Amino acid sequence: MNKAGERLINGLVKENPTFVLMLGMCPTLAVTTSAMNGLGMGLATTAVLVMSNLFISLLRKVIPNRVRIPAFIVIIATFVTVVQLLLQAYLPALNKSLGVYIPLIVVNCIILGRAESFAFSNPPIPSFFDGLGMGLGFSFALTCIGAVRELLGAGKIFDMAIMPESFEPVRIFGQAPGAFFVLAALTALQNAIKLSRQKKGKSFEKIGSGCSEDCMNCDKKGCSKRFYDASALQKKEAAPVKKEETPVKKEEAPVKKEEAPAPVAAEAPAKKAPETIVKKVQKDEDEVSFDKLDDLDVVDLDEEE
Repeated sequence: MNKAGERLINGLVKENPTFVLMLGMCPTLAVTTSAMNGLGMGLATTAVLVMSNLFISLLRKVIPNRVRIPAFIVIIATFVTVVQLLLQAYLPALNKSLGVYIPLIVVNCIILGRAESFAFSNPPIPSFFDGLGMGLGFSFALTCIGAVRELLGAGKIFDMAIMPESFEPVRIFGQAPGAFFVLAALTALQNAIKLSRQKKGKSFEKIGSGCSEDCMNCDKKGCSKRFYDASALQKKEAAPVKKEETPVKKEEAPVKKEEAPAPVAAEAPAKKAPETIVKKVQKDEDEVSFDKLDDLDVVDLDEEE
């Protein structure tokens, strides 16, 4: 249970998806016009996150590594469809107010990120509590932003009047810019609390993620390397080494070509034979000497005279 407790605290405080990791900004800024909308969106995301983490962890040894992302999306889309049908049946007003952002849970980077970094490489029970912790952290953040926007923009929280009648609502908080203002203020508050705890000796600079690495400064150490196949990474790292070796072989080739013509040029004059004295003489078994040729010439001259 210590592991489960760590997963819950991690999602709520250390690795809060909204205030720390800054994930899922689209529904965070668009849906949180009221506390009820924020809570409904957060709980819907929590249900999908918990179930998808659990099933991905159960199927982690069955899903091939090369097609894991499409498999994650199919599993997540299945639970999103179930949640949307339940909202349409039992909470039609909430479903209408959330609108298109319910189907967009399929591509929410929080759900895909936890499936890739934790659920796909851990047992089912820790994965279940990891999804629960991250979902509750997301719900808490959306509810806080929605409550502040509703309070300042309408003087209410959960449709209950809080401010006196003389209160003048700040309409901008009910619009899109108000979401940015409230998110910035709450994030600044969270950072101020973090700095005060650091001064007391409790450092939260390194966020403890599911892969025990620092998410904010993750390069190739943590879960980001698993978005690609390990064998493909090794081939990419080995490819430059092979490319560097090929030019060395090409440089050796011209050296051999330069050496080849040298012996041919030296041997060429040696191969030239002297001109033969007798050009058209049939070769017999015994060679005719030059003395015999002279005698024959002399005989022929005397006969002519």
